[in-house]
Amino acid sequence: MATRAVEANFDGLVGPTHNYAGLSWGNVASKSNVHAVSNPKEAALQGLAKMKQLADRGYVQGVLPPHERPHLPTLRSLGFRGTDEEVLRKVAKEHPSLLAAVSSASTMWTANAATVSPSADTADHRVHFTPANLSAKFHRSIEHAVTGRALRAMFADDAFFAHHPALPSVSQFGDEGAANHTRLCNGYGDPGVELFVYGQVAFNERAPAPKLYPARQTLEASQAVARLHGLDDRNVVFAQQNPEAIDAGVFHNDVIAVGNGNTLFYHELAFLDEDRVLSDIRSRLSGAELEAVRVSRQQVPLDDAVASYLFNSQLLNTPDGMMLAVPGECRENRTVSRYLDELVGSGGPITSVEVFDVKQSMRNGGGPACLRLRVVLNEEELGAMHRGVLMTDALYQRLITWVEAHYRDRLSQEDLGDPMLLEEVRKALDELSGILGLGSIYDFQL
Repeated sequence: MATRAVEANFDGLVGPTHNYAGLSWGNVASKSNVHAVSNPKEAALQGLAKMKQLADRGYVQGVLPPHERPHLPTLRSLGFRGTDEEVLRKVAKEHPSLLAAVSSASTMWTANAATVSPSADTADHRVHFTPANLSAKFHRSIEHAVTGRALRAMFADDAFFAHHPALPSVSQFGDEGAANHTRLCNGYGDPGVELFVYGQVAFNERAPAPKLYPARQTLEASQAVARLHGLDDRNVVFAQQNPEAIDAGVFHNDVIAVGNGNTLFYHELAFLDEDRVLSDIRSRLSGAELEAVRVSRQQVPLDDAVASYLFNSQLLNTPDGMMLAVPGECRENRTVSRYLDELVGSGGPITSVEVFDVKQSMRNGGGPACLRLRVVLNEEELGAMHRGVLMTDALYQRLITWVEAHYRDRLSQEDLGDPMLLEEVRKALDELSGILGLGSIYDFQL
């Protein structure tokens, strides 16, 4: 029986070391802005403004904290010795690329934080969380331990929530979290269809795979997460991402498709076997008909979809249909902007478009959908979670004051070796964990 539930969005708060190091091979936007000077303060304020706009419209909106960066424990695990200042000086001089990697603020993109299955889908009727190992990229592979601590602090009641460790951090089980996972359903509290999208089959060298850029998610990882979460095979669909799309810069499925409720908004090049994927979803979706909103390459060429991040948008319920929350770049691209006007006037499930300014994030390759982790919660689960991370007017003002006090408005690659930056970050995060009421989640606090 269905229960009343909401889909809460937990956005990643941009960290104080937000910078443009171009670390993500296969992410065209990330590479195109490499070594540009960033503005961490502006980035954090843009992210908070987006959260506040959605909270003001009645959506349940939460905050996920940034991680400690530069991450000295990682450098020490790689053999660097001495005081923090000595380690930073040595790495900055001899291994600047390594320093950039351990300084990345990539935890802002919380669509990669974890895969989440709601209690309506799981065998034990608890909400299940599995932090993504993000093994395809070194700078992201160091995230899952703190991500897991934060999620456990936020969703601590074992009666309602189940937490799993990340999958083995090897290429065969490469897991990118919710960026390659979406859920389709009649109502949020109804049993749904969980769509896992993968880029390659790790243990089958003959299976289709991209030729230019690496596939970051494997079928084997997706299957493992589904097993850990106790999902019934009848409510799961595994779909391969089109290798052509990956080679065009679609490094995650959420750059080419987004779903909400019974609606799947996708580009025709999103899936390798489009007809089978749609048929499998339709055969498993109960209580509603699938609304498949297909965008052809004639309507929006793949390059325009990647450049504008049209599909890396949030699809949200409103009283009058669904709203597509898009980055400003979608209105700057004539082809995409024209398509959006046609979409709203088509009489389909998407009835409005709203623009959000997340330019600092976009320059590093992440749009509105990258910035949020979706967690479906029924009334009891919402009451059982730690509510100190949910956006309110008071929390918004405290976080604005916090950012203004602790963030720089200019950060270059050379600044990453500044010992004062590390001191600033630790002071800021120590204060933030108190503001959010999360306790000691960072290595320097333990």
